Amino acid sequence: MEFARKAYFFTLDLLQTVLLAASIFLVIYIFLFRPFQVSGESMYPTFKNQQYILTNLIALRFETLHRGDVIVFHAPPDKEKDFIKRVIGLPGDRVRCCDDRGRLQINGVSLDEPYLYPGDVASLDRFDVMVPPGRLWVMGDHRSRSSDSRAHLGDPGGGTVPIDKVIGRAVAIVWPPSRLRRLGIPDSFERLNTNGRALGDRTGRAAASAAVAAPDRSP
Repeated sequence: MEFARKAYFFTLDLLQTVLLAASIFLVIYIFLFRPFQVSGESMYPTFKNQQYILTNLIALRFETLHRGDVIVFHAPPDKEKDFIKRVIGLPGDRVRCCDDRGRLQINGVSLDEPYLYPGDVASLDRFDVMVPPGRLWVMGDHRSRSSDSRAHLGDPGGGTVPIDKVIGRAVAIVWPPSRLRRLGIPDSFERLNTNGRALGDRTGRAAASAAVAAPDRSP
């Protein structure tokens, strides 16, 4: 009887521990962080095909998105498809291609992009867009292989992605172990994210913060 009683309490403790661990995992998975597998080459060389990244799901609730962030988002016409791209333009930004050296310009400030796939240019397509409220202009790092905002200029929103379709911000590469590293904003975006002329009260964080608080609900 003593053995049976000890076995019973051991099993009960084990079940409670497993249930607690499962509950913590579910809370983290649903509300905090989630792994995503990269599919395709549109973000090469930053991400390779089949790599896993960790995405911060609470970024939009407590933080402001910045130019240079990498985000995972639902495809506007199809919620079953997720995409990963880099944020180039925030709400209110004017994004154009290109300056006389072939670089993107954001609010008149040229952007150097050392993260691009070797041999790629900023864009072969010419465009000049104003990012609407509540939306983002996004592009892949492998420009010649990326179907991004440029490919949807004729769609509602002019190729921009609604902020309310964003799932989260990529914060780390977690698999394979040889590629394990934390993700940050490239230094080339520093001028755009801190310079008064580029950021501005009307085109930068103020506009982005307002858009996150009250995102555009149009498709």
